[in-house]
Amino acid sequence: MANTHQFQTEVRQLLDIVIHAFYSDREVFVRELVSNASDALEKLRLKQLTNAAVYEPERELRITITTDEEGKTLTISDAGIGMTQDEVIEYLGTIAHSGTKKFLEMMKESQSGTQDLIGQFGVGFYSVFMAADSVEVTTRFWQPDATPVKWTSDGREGYTLEDAPADTPRGTSILIHLKEDATDFSRAEHLRHIISRYSNFVGFPIDFNGEHLNTVQAIWMKNKKDVTAEEYESFYKYIAHTESAPLTYMHFSADAPIVLNSVLFVPQDNPEAFGFGRCEPNVALYCHKVLIDNKPENLLPDWLRFLAGVVDSEDLPLNISREMLQDNSLLRRISGIITKRFIKHLETLAKDDADKYETFWQQFSRFIKEGVVTSWEHKDALGKLLRFESTFTEAGKLTSFADYISRMKENQKDIYVLYGASRAQLEHSPYLDALKARGFEVAFFTDGGDQFVIDTLMKVEDKEIKSIDRSNLDLPPLKAQPDTPGLDAEEATGLTSWLSSTFSEAFSKVTTSDRVTSAPAIALQGENDISPEIKAYMKAMGQPVPESHPEIALNPHSPIVQKLAELRTKDEALATLLAEQIMNTALLRAGMLDDPAKLADNSQALLEKLLSK
Repeated sequence: MANTHQFQTEVRQLLDIVIHAFYSDREVFVRELVSNASDALEKLRLKQLTNAAVYEPERELRITITTDEEGKTLTISDAGIGMTQDEVIEYLGTIAHSGTKKFLEMMKESQSGTQDLIGQFGVGFYSVFMAADSVEVTTRFWQPDATPVKWTSDGREGYTLEDAPADTPRGTSILIHLKEDATDFSRAEHLRHIISRYSNFVGFPIDFNGEHLNTVQAIWMKNKKDVTAEEYESFYKYIAHTESAPLTYMHFSADAPIVLNSVLFVPQDNPEAFGFGRCEPNVALYCHKVLIDNKPENLLPDWLRFLAGVVDSEDLPLNISREMLQDNSLLRRISGIITKRFIKHLETLAKDDADKYETFWQQFSRFIKEGVVTSWEHKDALGKLLRFESTFTEAGKLTSFADYISRMKENQKDIYVLYGASRAQLEHSPYLDALKARGFEVAFFTDGGDQFVIDTLMKVEDKEIKSIDRSNLDLPPLKAQPDTPGLDAEEATGLTSWLSSTFSEAFSKVTTSDRVTSAPAIALQGENDISPEIKAYMKAMGQPVPESHPEIALNPHSPIVQKLAELRTKDEALATLLAEQIMNTALLRAGMLDDPAKLADNSQALLEKLLSK
């Protein structure tokens, strides 16, 4: 005989909200019910481990889901622990375990409507009424002498309880009569997609209309010693929808301070290298093998968007909403832990398999550089992952800052770098003169944006990084060199004074220097000048660009400079044209000549002047 019961007041309020509120993620009720079924199966499994007497001990622990499109119904059943009548009343008729009271308190305070709060508090079983016109729950407790119970409700005022048939199997079966606007949930293809999305890695078999649905194992929950390379590859191909094997992968588990299980894969190729634009993150967030969000925005920093994989944390509430994920301190902690471990994985890869790491670097270097610029807390660790060529390496051979530091001279205190379009161009740079003369190595950086990266990094292992085109470069003095023809002190002073006066608006200083030996002069960025690369970026962004006042360092041993010193007193007009040619050439080689036409115009004027003599 059926007995009618009234819902607790708070439950009626909650169900009214669930039934009438617009809810964009209506399908979440399927995830909630499958998760409840999985929990019930896990509790039954633990009972069996204690050798307790269980009703139908031979019955397999599985979840069964069937759809009836004609009857507009959906049934979700499990062979789990089941419920007694008292438990049915407690779990389905009161707020003891639902979080409903807290939900309703937040409803009173919320200014953003019901949708976010329903997602935030989940409401577990009650979410079924977003799609259900009525629900029948038939359950049998795990003990052999338990009486089966049937609970029926339309989610409005109350529910009825009655004895279920004596042959009711162990576990719980939920028959959902769908609303007219929710009949899509009785369509097999639609529901298969939802189950595969949210519950594909549930730890118990899911039979869907006679088909075993969840065939892929949640390998991230296993001990990595128990997972074969073939299983990793197969799992990667499944989640990344590819036929290629991963380049490398990281399987990581932690019990403290947060319980985490994850597996992350690096693809063979850079997904942004083919001109298809910015790739989307492909690391999904799970809780107890149940999908929370397949593309959570803040799970990992943006520079790791090339990764594919899974992060699972049982410390996250299963019913956390996407809105909460965007501002969740626990998620930020998870992000920090996973990011540090992945950087450590790359460090180990670089040490143990240099060839594979070089392959990684060729494909994904721009992501690592992006991380240096955007992730301040990780920039030092990422800086050690940078690779580059240098004056001490063969063309095409990469080195690291650690290797560079190991080769530093005793009297060298800084790391020296030079930026340019290619190694071939940099090898002919007059800026190298002073460093080569002292036996110092210079690192070459030839990718666009490299100067942003190195300026952000600033130093490695307490060694400051200095660009050798700067005027304030502090170099140890050279050992005494054999006398070579050049300007004497009086000639040098006279020439630099004349040039400083003649070109006072263009240059902050003109000097002679041993920093240049292969060219007549070099242009040096002033201490407060912005680099040509940053200047070009500001122009592209439409920002005002401050004026630069570089320094000119003359080579006192250059025959051209010596001739200039002679001409300034004999033919100042010709000397001025020659000086402009020398300085514009220096600016051009430094990337600081704003208008190359100046060099062409000056060359023509200089030739005309010479030919007229």
